[in-house]
Amino acid sequence: MGFADSGVARGGQAAPDLLVAGAGVAGLWLAVKAARAGLSVLLVDPLNPGSGASGGFLGALMPHSPERWNGKKAFQFQSLVDLEDEVARLESETGAFCAYRRVGRLLPLSTERGRAAAIEQSTEARANWGGRYRFDVNHAPDRSGWPDMLRAPHGVVHETLSARLSPPGLLGALLSSLAVMPGVELRLGVAVVDIATAEHTVRLSDGSTVSYGHLALANGVDAFALIARTAGLQALSLGDGVKGQAALLDAGASPDLPLVYDDGVYVIVHENGHVAVGSTSENEFDDPVSTDAQLDEIVKRARKLCPVIKHAPEIRRWAGVRPRAIGRDPMLGPVPGAAGVLAMTGGFKISFGIAHRMADCLVAGLTGTEGPEIPLSFSVEHHVARAAGKPANG
Repeated sequence: MGFADSGVARGGQAAPDLLVAGAGVAGLWLAVKAARAGLSVLLVDPLNPGSGASGGFLGALMPHSPERWNGKKAFQFQSLVDLEDEVARLESETGAFCAYRRVGRLLPLSTERGRAAAIEQSTEARANWGGRYRFDVNHAPDRSGWPDMLRAPHGVVHETLSARLSPPGLLGALLSSLAVMPGVELRLGVAVVDIATAEHTVRLSDGSTVSYGHLALANGVDAFALIARTAGLQALSLGDGVKGQAALLDAGASPDLPLVYDDGVYVIVHENGHVAVGSTSENEFDDPVSTDAQLDEIVKRARKLCPVIKHAPEIRRWAGVRPRAIGRDPMLGPVPGAAGVLAMTGGFKISFGIAHRMADCLVAGLTGTEGPEIPLSFSVEHHVARAAGKPANG
């Protein structure tokens, strides 16, 4: 079922079919998918593409745990399965390199209770992931290729669904794709500051007014306030920002090593042998882009976990604020009471793995074609109910 048609023209100039606010991974995928479908697109961002939460270098593509299966987990699972082909198409069309590789993931088990839970999860993985991907509980990590891994006294989980890619590589590929598509305009240095839904116009930060057919708010944390205001829900907080910090180490490690995740610590080897380590989850912070002792502690824990990076020098640090919707799940779909306005934000920690499929959902609605079903827990109505303290379905 498609979204209501709201195409308009103002002042003799045709409005773009889709105005996308935000040129992070979500907005870029949406622009690419919309342009492929033949829609005209205007993409705006106050800074440069990927300057916000998409500008890091972790690139981890990890599934949710396989038990207590629900719509969100099913959506993410299919997204992770499909992303390999999506990236291959981008690379074929543009000649770019996204450094994607399905390397799997290790989760060290520090307690016998954790091991017992992992054994139960392996059964759920067979039921919910099918036979293509494994979720094995092993006695030791040796089979994975990681040498001398510590802190795995009760063995490890080794699952084969997880992958990684280069965030700058993917963003570059998406931009290269847009550069050769007709009907696409990228306007940087401007942000959407106000929305007049009755006129289907937005006011930009440079003072200009732009018409639109549909408007998609894919601008991360900034989308939450715009969505609330546009829906007449200024009293509600629909989401917030969570700061994350990460470091990049020059380790010369093998690029086929699986990701490692242990109690909030990520260790990801990239194609060039650099190792990304992260990440903090800070609900309170003074400076959204500075790094500090909290990252030092994460790096310390990662070096202890994986001795192969024990002495690897740091070559880069990063910090940014990731959008987390009030309902914890991504926020996707029509904004209630705001005809022609769509939400696409809140993919906290999982945006790089699901943004292409989120885009498919919106483009299907715009074109009236068949596409993935949006889980109920992704809907703006679900998040509004959560923000209002009401029971939410999905």
